[in-house]
Amino acid sequence: MIMQRIFASVLLLACAILAAMAWPYQAAYSYEPVGPRAYPLLMLGLLALASLYMLIRPAPIVLKDDEQPLDAPTLKKIGACILLLLIFAGLFEPAGFIIASIVIGIPMGRLYGGRWVPSIVCAVVMSIGLYLLFDKVMDVPLPLGLLSVLEN
Repeated sequence: MIMQRIFASVLLLACAILAAMAWPYQAAYSYEPVGPRAYPLLMLGLLALASLYMLIRPAPIVLKDDEQPLDAPTLKKIGACILLLLIFAGLFEPAGFIIASIVIGIPMGRLYGGRWVPSIVCAVVMSIGLYLLFDKVMDVPLPLGLLSVLEN
């Protein structure tokens, strides 16, 4: 129980620090309905509420028999997932959303037990589909990066 409360405290502190960093941000122009400042603050607010709940709830979270324990292989998967997300963040602008999503989606699928062909197909279809959803339907522009030659 104490480890869960320590984790919740550290997460709540991280939310506060990140919110303090995001608060003064002002974009020169806003092309999204929510805006570049409000979205991270809303996400941090939700994360802070969940952390606060974890901190003050009366009973500990108990693993059920069918839940995976937090052992070394699981921690390695979590570390690999964080590393892949950092790579995605680094590739997002220069390579573009579609390529970055494909490059990260394939190893992410393999990391969680997917076979090669379904991982590749799923990563390609989801990357293109999400790009079209955000860029064309929701009018939230995403970078094309290396694929910008395909743009009108």
